[in-house]
Amino acid sequence: MAFLPDLSVDIGGLKIKNPVITASGTFGYGNELTPFYDPSLLGAIIVKGLSLKPIPGNPPPRIAETPCGLLNAIGLANIGIKAFIEERLPSLVKIKAPIITNIYGHNIKEYAEIAKRIEKVDRIAAIEINISCPNVEEGGMAFGTDPDTAAKVTNQVVKNTTKPVIVKLTPNVTDITIIAKAVESAGAQAISVTNTIMGMAVDVTTRRPKLTNIIGGLSGPAIKPIALYLVHKVVANVRIPVIGLGGIMDYHDALEFLLVGARAIQVGTANLINPKAAMEIVNGLTDFCMREKIGNINEIIGSLKTK
Repeated sequence: MAFLPDLSVDIGGLKIKNPVITASGTFGYGNELTPFYDPSLLGAIIVKGLSLKPIPGNPPPRIAETPCGLLNAIGLANIGIKAFIEERLPSLVKIKAPIITNIYGHNIKEYAEIAKRIEKVDRIAAIEINISCPNVEEGGMAFGTDPDTAAKVTNQVVKNTTKPVIVKLTPNVTDITIIAKAVESAGAQAISVTNTIMGMAVDVTTRRPKLTNIIGGLSGPAIKPIALYLVHKVVANVRIPVIGLGGIMDYHDALEFLLVGARAIQVGTANLINPKAAMEIVNGLTDFCMREKIGNINEIIGSLKTK
């Protein structure tokens, strides 16, 4: 009988069968990629970001390819939390992997209200808070760029749910550890590092931005070294689990994040290039552990040698 390693990990009280999670915005509402493989085999699924009310998003063009990356200015388009719970969530009944909802609001009250609604839904296992979106009450500054505001959002979500709360940090700050410590103190059970990096692209023929929104979030392999550094930095400054993401395309990339201390990883842009990417990473991690005779994935986590 073949030796099978234990890939299970604990993310702030959420126990998952392996450390591979799909990143919000790249896996639809949870079942769009079921023709390619059974998502039940993943550690968890994070669905497209959800707001209190439906949002149409930005006008196209809102995606532009860059060397080794992807710029997007989707504008957080979604059907809203009510429609997701009533219309989309029932269709995920056959998927056995935990469902995590990514949420965002235009003010702190909206975050709290979405958390209250999710609390009543057993099928949702955890909440990931997107604090990279603009705070309309503070002139459009992102919630995640100010430690006090980030802490207030986190605190309000934690107060309104018993589910594990994960905070997804923005890299567009001077010192990400200040924000990480703030949300940890406010009650977050885990942190996702990192969201997209702001950028832009220009069409030299038309002399116009390639995105109608002018700027967008850069993801993909181009940001991996930055994301890896930020994960390494945050892990060293907080006690709660860190989930690493940013340019993870295969199991080698995933291993790098685990080695620097990420308890789990998220697969994002890779899903848009290869629909089977997340599943291939699970298989790659399994094969690696078998070759290296590693019985438990936790033996790898945080085992980076710096001396």
